[in-house]
Amino acid sequence: MRLVPETLVGRTVLILLVGLVLSQVAAVVLFGLNHHAFFLRMTSQRRAERIASAVQVLNGTAAARRLETERALDGPGFRVRWLPQAGPPPSGPVPGEARDLEMELHRLMPGRTVLVRQGFHPPPGFFPRPPDGAFAGPDDFGPPPDEMEHPHPPPLVIWTRLDDGTWLRMVARAAQGEGFLHPGFYGPLLTSMVVVLLFSLLAARRAARPLALMEAAASRLGRDVNAPPVAVSGPREVRAAAMAFNEMQARLRRFIDDRTQMVAAISHDLRTPITRLKLRAEFIDDEEQRGKVLSDLAEMEAMIASTLAFARDDAAREMREPLDLAQMLADLADEFGGHYSGPAALVITAGPLGLKRTFANLIGNAVKYGGTARIGLERKDGGHVRVIVDDDGPGIPEAELERVFAPFYRVEASRNRETGGTGLGLAVARSAVRAHGGDITLKNRAGGGLRVTVLLPV
Repeated sequence: MRLVPETLVGRTVLILLVGLVLSQVAAVVLFGLNHHAFFLRMTSQRRAERIASAVQVLNGTAAARRLETERALDGPGFRVRWLPQAGPPPSGPVPGEARDLEMELHRLMPGRTVLVRQGFHPPPGFFPRPPDGAFAGPDDFGPPPDEMEHPHPPPLVIWTRLDDGTWLRMVARAAQGEGFLHPGFYGPLLTSMVVVLLFSLLAARRAARPLALMEAAASRLGRDVNAPPVAVSGPREVRAAAMAFNEMQARLRRFIDDRTQMVAAISHDLRTPITRLKLRAEFIDDEEQRGKVLSDLAEMEAMIASTLAFARDDAAREMREPLDLAQMLADLADEFGGHYSGPAALVITAGPLGLKRTFANLIGNAVKYGGTARIGLERKDGGHVRVIVDDDGPGIPEAELERVFAPFYRVEASRNRETGGTGLGLAVARSAVRAHGGDITLKNRAGGGLRVTVLLPV
């Protein structure tokens, strides 16, 4: 499984997504820290004000009604107990939060004795309130388990002396920051990430479209040097690459045109003396010698014609049109005495003259050097067709299977002057097939003979 996408669009989206996730995480962390600190401050301030308010209320309430009043002051995370018989509070740990609360209470209640201590978590049911309203004892008071149980931190115990000298004991839950990663927080976060991801995908596809057009243009250039130039659009770097690509295509076209004109000029210049030699050969009295001279001159003309055709690369310049490949192969099989097997009709888009010359060369070679030609045609997955030409000849040495596609290369054991051939037939055939976006390969069959496989796009 690849973690990094292969496409430019995928990598661009991945970069944007990683950046988005990191920025969101950083924003969430910073927000959480600030929110936590702010919530702690607000909670501590409200808690101190609630304690001061409770002290003020009970201090102004008659002793006979204080038990009733303290029940009214109780609430979630907060308990008030008036201790008329209690003495000074016991000593205990004074953590930082207790010191801060004690200082805030001194600010709110100047001149009043206030002591804040660290409490502890009581076991469930450890501090019941008896039915008669009396307390189990001042040292046994603690928070009820239904409201102050784990995992809350230990509560804070606040002792303060009222004006009549009695003590008031309050238990308040320690301040805790509100969790900001609650379920309601994930929805907007995920929604924003999905929206940004979709937008990034569309933007990346649009930004990479000029590169896709360049890729298609490069593929067309491999088949046809005269293909239309790529459109110059997109970012500055992509426009510069497109202009460089178009300039390269123009230089290739000029190079090929110059080469073609040079070969055409050489061909024309050579044909003139060959024609004169053919005329002079007619005056040779020795009939045998005259025939040999005329045969050599005819071979020279054939070589010049083949060289010119190879240099012009007519298949690359030919207009593409619908072509019934099955019918063409069947006609060539009848013409050369071969056997065709395949569908009765199979239409592709191709240059008819270039492909007909190619398959005529391949089928002709099979009949000439292998005694027979069996032609097969089938449609393959991926929008391609495959043509197979088998013969029963001696085949080609393994080391020569690729070399025979080189211009003017001939396997001396069979393709010599006596049997004919200029060494350009397979070179022209491969050039024509590749100009159509396909390929051609040779392979010796296990039972003997040669197999030619041609793969063409539909």
